[in-house]
Amino acid sequence: MADHSTNEFLNTERAKNDENDLFAAIGKQVLGMKLGDEDRPAEDERVKIVEEIESLCMNCREDGMTRLLLTKIPFFREIILMSFYCEHCHFKNTEIQPAGRIQEQGAKYTFKLDSLEDMERQIVKSDTAVLRIEDLDIEVPPGRGRLTNIEGVLSEVLKDLEGDQKQRKKEDPELYEKIEAVVQPLIKMLNGARFPFTVTLDDSAGNSWIEPSPPDPTAKGMYVHKQYPRTPEQNAALGLGELEANQTDTTTAEVVPQLQPEEGGGMEDVDILEGQTYDLHVDCPGCTKPAHNLLQMVNIPYFKQVVISTVHCDECGYSTNDVKTGGEVPGKGKRIWLDVTDPGDLQRDILKSETCLLRIPECGVEVSPGTMGGRFTTVEGLITQIRDDLKSSIFDVGEEEVSADSMPSAKKKAWDNFFALIDKALNGEMHFTVLMEDPLDNSYCQDLEYPNQDPKIRSEEYERSTEEEEELGLADMKTQLNEEGEYVKEEFKKGKAAEGTK
Repeated sequence: MADHSTNEFLNTERAKNDENDLFAAIGKQVLGMKLGDEDRPAEDERVKIVEEIESLCMNCREDGMTRLLLTKIPFFREIILMSFYCEHCHFKNTEIQPAGRIQEQGAKYTFKLDSLEDMERQIVKSDTAVLRIEDLDIEVPPGRGRLTNIEGVLSEVLKDLEGDQKQRKKEDPELYEKIEAVVQPLIKMLNGARFPFTVTLDDSAGNSWIEPSPPDPTAKGMYVHKQYPRTPEQNAALGLGELEANQTDTTTAEVVPQLQPEEGGGMEDVDILEGQTYDLHVDCPGCTKPAHNLLQMVNIPYFKQVVISTVHCDECGYSTNDVKTGGEVPGKGKRIWLDVTDPGDLQRDILKSETCLLRIPECGVEVSPGTMGGRFTTVEGLITQIRDDLKSSIFDVGEEEVSADSMPSAKKKAWDNFFALIDKALNGEMHFTVLMEDPLDNSYCQDLEYPNQDPKIRSEEYERSTEEEEELGLADMKTQLNEEGEYVKEEFKKGKAAEGTK
């Protein structure tokens, strides 16, 4: 019903003539209204913000009214809010649908709540998202799209669980007790008597979201947003297509002509040479069609060799780049501190691997592992990308005042102060520290004094935690052959943490 109404509206003259402003923020639409004055009202010329379309009621088969609001959510993207009401049978329904296409990668949000204020965070749960309350092992499966807050989600879960409890208590006391063991902690969560607890939102389509807040980067692990490539099964579930049975094997490699392998040889017989570009055929993470993956090995002086890769799809336009390091897994992780005291330090080369946690305490910046992937750039380039990525998810470019119209003034002021600090850092107007913590020791900062000690760079090795070992897949990795001919877990050599090393 709602889908039919949406398609009908998208074929109207307004949709064709005003495509660029189709999903303008509410504030911008209001500013564009012709309200007229007392002497000459402009009711007939007014730009309609909410579209009304007659549509069939699936309950009584009479005509009802569907209202569509096309807008943007701050920090997120375009959505369609739909509301249907039938005056004949009084049936009503509300729904939210993402207006954009399926995103190039899936998205997973992890949010740790520790106060009642956190319950007010907005949440968009698309019809493909799975929401979990980790502490209670409760999972809300994919279903109808919702725009609400975390308190609203918990209230809906509680309502569903309590719905038939009285009847269960009579007919199935054992099941009643099991559900009651979940209901009571859930009530305490809603009343603010059980903090902290963790909520995760996983959407393979990438169209779900939990609202961020400026204080989040100062608390490690409180708010984590990760993107991930979809599996073939997830692509098939989203209707993105499956590989044809007779489709050419996309793992076969094609490299530059002077390094072409033998027929059907793949990359096994090819020597990867520094400075040469390799072209591998891969499946596009966005549309599953064949795409190109260009690789080049680069040697970073006084560090190690890295592989810079970029994926581009001619079908859907998907494009991304990444940096991977090679070599064995080191026995310890490493922390690197860079003191930025003058504009020249902003031009230092820096490599942030995908497993690196990056912090700038003076600016309240924290980039969790896996958020940006690997990046090989300058200090200025890395901070600029962090700023631009975050700012574009909060404000429309060039429409900061309008797109923040629904944001509380205190929160908008906090975001303005946050970005002002980053701009001061980029302009060389303040001293700050860049900390990179990498459990695989694959990150690097250019040493301008090598082989002498650079006074602005400090580093130390540290023992990886059990959580880091498990997250990296090292806890159960068996790569060492023992005397009995069985593979066992390799014991890394434990050395002394070296403070102030390169």
